[in-house]
Amino acid sequence: MLWQLGERTTDFSHLIRDRDAKFTDALDAVLGSEGITAAKIPPQSPNCNPYAERFIRSIREECTDRLLIFDRGHAERILHEYARHFNSHRPHQGRNQLAPHDDPNVIPLPPARLARRQAVANLINEYRRAG
Repeated sequence: MLWQLGERTTDFSHLIRDRDAKFTDALDAVLGSEGITAAKIPPQSPNCNPYAERFIRSIREECTDRLLIFDRGHAERILHEYARHFNSHRPHQGRNQLAPHDDPNVIPLPPARLARRQAVANLINEYRRAG
């Protein structure tokens, strides 16, 4: 995981994980050597990380349940594209219908004309101001 993140490991300070036996103290030591603190959720509490649970549910309902995925590379491309859509375009109720990367101090003007862009293997339509 750290090898794939490369230079981006400095962007992370914590990893929230469950108490599965596959996560050993050795993993915590490797993460700690990179400055990442591994935080364990309480035992037998699957709903303890609602943000990750909601994101996984959104990916399943809006994306992977509607596609036939061919291989790992295809799955990674689809999931990267969905993560981009989720963070830069998809409105979130907890953020007053703003995407996570939207600036809350900017008040958008109502668009005169819209342009549609199909995203995530044509499963999702994104609408932007035509311009």
